[in-house]
Amino acid sequence: MTLARRQFLRLAAGAATFPALSSAALAQTYPSRPVRVIVGFAAGGGVDILARLIGQWLSERLGQPLIVENRPGAGSNLGTEAVVKAPPDGYTLLLVNSANAINATLYDNLNFNFIRDIAPVASIMRQPQVMLVNASVPAKSVPEFIAYAKANPGTITIASAGNGAPSQLAGELFKIMTGINVIDVPYRGVAPALTDLLAGQVHAIFTSTISSIEYIRSDKLRALAVTTAVRSEALPDIPTMGDFVPGYEASQWYGVGVPSRTPAEVVEKLNREINTAFADPKMKRRILDLGGIAIAGSPMDFGKFIADETEKLGKVTRAAKIKPE
Repeated sequence: MTLARRQFLRLAAGAATFPALSSAALAQTYPSRPVRVIVGFAAGGGVDILARLIGQWLSERLGQPLIVENRPGAGSNLGTEAVVKAPPDGYTLLLVNSANAINATLYDNLNFNFIRDIAPVASIMRQPQVMLVNASVPAKSVPEFIAYAKANPGTITIASAGNGAPSQLAGELFKIMTGINVIDVPYRGVAPALTDLLAGQVHAIFTSTISSIEYIRSDKLRALAVTTAVRSEALPDIPTMGDFVPGYEASQWYGVGVPSRTPAEVVEKLNREINTAFADPKMKRRILDLGGIAIAGSPMDFGKFIADETEKLGKVTRAAKIKPE
């Protein structure tokens, strides 16, 4: 059993025995004042957009304002640490995302342990990344790209949004599973990477549907595959990477967490209200518009998923010898 999974199961068992009398009373009145949602990235990005979407939903369901607070820096670690240090009373939430699982291995000296210090509440959605190539690249499919890279070892470039970014991990996993020799070109964000891809300065990129879907629809960039295990409803004609590279899966994902030792009744209430969003047609359509797949489930389900992702992405980070910028 892996360390991350052992930690998760031990914490889950401990939570089940935590005294419930005072927390039950708290859950009956929770929330009685505004709730903060911490986002570890700047305003305007995909994580921020999703936080405001789910924050509006929870505000309407819980009857209190949910205030999104952006705490960018250190690959989202500053925002995560702020939640770790917050009182475990349900009034400070974290918009959890795949960067949290990556950072657990990427950074050597964090002031917290994500698996130990953040309790999972609920998954919100998973979002495929898309493998895109410049229109001048001769490959029209993933097998053709692999053949093209093997015929030109060490000369094909794959851009990423930066060292340790989910886009880089998706590209590195592709390299590991196919055995191709290509060059990773990290940028400071996805926007400059896409600019250079459009200009033909790099050959390919793995990036989110939010940032790429309009380029795909306008035929400015060619999509070869999505990185989730199933096809994207937003891009139904694009095959999955797993169709060509069995076992490949590298979705970006999002959910909600709280400081560890937050009363179980509060966690369950938040989980229940978040899950109700996925039965609402307007909310489901909004998530689809973002290129995502809504994922309902229990806190335990989300915790197991986080533990598995932390293990998988940690292996890729170590194998590729990725270091933070």
